[in-house]
Amino acid sequence: MDIRIGIKDSAREIAFDSAQTAKEVEELVVAALESGHLTLDDAKGRRYIVPSTGIAYVEIGSESTRKIGFVA
Repeated sequence: MDIRIGIKDSAREIAFDSAQTAKEVEELVVAALESGHLTLDDAKGRRYIVPSTGIAYVEIGSESTRKIGFVA
């Protein structure tokens, strides 16, 4: 699933693929707003830690896979 995290006062965003479900990511984001930091892992095993005060938005993509090749 695609995840995009917008950072306050920055034109760039953090974008990565994760093996976590949309529900898991949503629960982590809600908990992060209370705890002070968001921690997510990507599909390649990297870990992202973002202070919740710097989060502008979190976009959680669909869990469907992308089609490759020609589609009729």
